[in-house]
Amino acid sequence: MDETTFHRLLHRPGTLVDVGAHDGLITIPLARLPGSRVLAFEPLPPAFARLQAALTEAFGAVPPHVECRATALGDAAGDISLAMPVLDGVAQEQWASTAKDYAAHLSARVGVERFTVPLMRLDDLAIADLTGMKVDAEGAEYEILRGARETLLRCRPVLTLEVEERHRDGSTWSVPAFLDALGYDVLFELGRDWFPIAALDRATMQRASPDPSMFEASDPYVFVFYALPREDAPAMLARLRGAA
Repeated sequence: MDETTFHRLLHRPGTLVDVGAHDGLITIPLARLPGSRVLAFEPLPPAFARLQAALTEAFGAVPPHVECRATALGDAAGDISLAMPVLDGVAQEQWASTAKDYAAHLSARVGVERFTVPLMRLDDLAIADLTGMKVDAEGAEYEILRGARETLLRCRPVLTLEVEERHRDGSTWSVPAFLDALGYDVLFELGRDWFPIAALDRATMQRASPDPSMFEASDPYVFVFYALPREDAPAMLARLRGAA
């Protein structure tokens, strides 16, 4: 199940947050859900420009219920460095990260472009009706969730998160542990069935190269995780399984 389908199946009217919106692949379908208000965060300047262009193409203009912010999320406010690897002269935008600088991978093929971008906490927005959140931040997931702690406790949204050991060692342990402490069940899907995070075999399901010039990965490679508020998890999981 892809992230868009997950959010569609569990959709409730309210605010949806897309962290790492890039060029709107998930922002646009979220914006089409009934009763939705979408906050899309994309700190990488060229991707932010394409996000706005994609929304304009899809809706004729950036719709009034969608707000785009050229800002990174984390657990503090201020500015932060965003590092983007460049492989053989081609920007690898999907690897842009505030959590790593790629210095260990510099070579004749790999360079790094850096941007200073604004940083904020989601909690500082005092959102009262957050119903869903997607996070794709190349290693910065833990800080993003720390900066959203009060919002998660208050609103109990469903979450999708892309979490990879190649971007941050230990992240597939620390991120689920943080969510567990907030009363969330963290799951992954494999072979059209759903499994708790405890079933993740990192040696065979999360092996990938951290080097932008190498694309080795395990098969299967499980990196999308789904978090359900524990009080609603049984009913939500039944709905997801029924749609499989």
